[in-house]
Amino acid sequence: MKKTLLSTARLLVGILFIFSGLIKANDPLGLSYKMQEFFDVWNMSFLDAYTLGFSILMIVFEILAGVAVLLGWRMRIFAWLLLILIIFFSFLTGYAVLSGKIRECGCFGNCIPLQAMQSFIKDLILLGLILVLFIYRKQIQTRMTTNSSLLILGLTLVLSFSIQWYALRYLPLVDCLPFKIGANIPEKMKPPVGAVPDSTIIHFVYEKNHKTLEYTADQLPADLDSSYTFIKRYDKLIRKGNSDPEIKDFSLISESGNDSTLQILDRPGYQLMLISRSFPQTNPGWNKSFILLYTLAKSKNIPIFLATSSRQEAAAYLRSNGLDGYITLFGCDATAVKTAARVDPSLYLLKKGTILDKWSYANFNQALRPLFELPYQKIKDPILSQIPPVKTGYHP
Repeated sequence: MKKTLLSTARLLVGILFIFSGLIKANDPLGLSYKMQEFFDVWNMSFLDAYTLGFSILMIVFEILAGVAVLLGWRMRIFAWLLLILIIFFSFLTGYAVLSGKIRECGCFGNCIPLQAMQSFIKDLILLGLILVLFIYRKQIQTRMTTNSSLLILGLTLVLSFSIQWYALRYLPLVDCLPFKIGANIPEKMKPPVGAVPDSTIIHFVYEKNHKTLEYTADQLPADLDSSYTFIKRYDKLIRKGNSDPEIKDFSLISESGNDSTLQILDRPGYQLMLISRSFPQTNPGWNKSFILLYTLAKSKNIPIFLATSSRQEAAAYLRSNGLDGYITLFGCDATAVKTAARVDPSLYLLKKGTILDKWSYANFNQALRPLFELPYQKIKDPILSQIPPVKTGYHP
């Protein structure tokens, strides 16, 4: 009985840690942003600059620990490490449940989104399984030689870093984000069909005789008069609905402050959208490839617009390359940009708001062939019609 329990615990813990780590390795920036969300809630934003490093190392350890458990390698050490890690995870998910400030904990990334309560229950189950491993850690022995175990763990280490390196440079291997190829952005901005909205109750907060009193609308006291000082009114969530759209806060704000999102995305024909969080002060390494793409797009009468959460930096980049007035610049919400440009910057090929293809800065050159194969657009675009022949400030 004990042997069966121990073998089952090892199998479940090992597989779950490897599975969870691989999903996160597909999008390490997603875990990094989730860490920033926790740090911001705890007023520890000074750690935001280090979250990507924390994310990469945590993912590597998670996969490595899962493999070590399946191998039974050095369980006296890994049992302690796993116990500390799962207690930490349980604290995070428990905090998310009790505080209500964080709705999703990112345990399985964007591919398998779990609500805070689901994550907390999952962590409690894992805690129980890891406690079994911890109690019987001295009885777990590997059947493999030391060299074989080290070889497997070494390959695991290389694989863990390689997947994350690829995702950070060339976009995730499996795109689980709402801005994936084939998605229609305007449709994703709408609530799901048949969605149920959140159910809330209005609460009123008053002060009387130095006491804070709270009432719902049907509980207001009969003697409510000037002796009650109104403090605030807020909506308390009593049942979570499912009316949130997949794409939230994505908007293209023009220089004049107008929301041009639907107007731009509803244009007929093809468009290119460069989306970026930031621009370096000097010309970035992808600049030459982008200039070539711009020139090719102009020859095909295909408009390009730039969506960014850093409007001033983007404007400076366009000016330094002689592209201001050639490429339309739109401001966009920082969170939406982080979601859409998992690799900064990213380039989208759009048609009527549908994402036909996308590329990271590292493979902008791969966009040249599909762009070259597109037909010349005979659509009169009000922006392109005002653009003179291409002149750029770029000098290789």
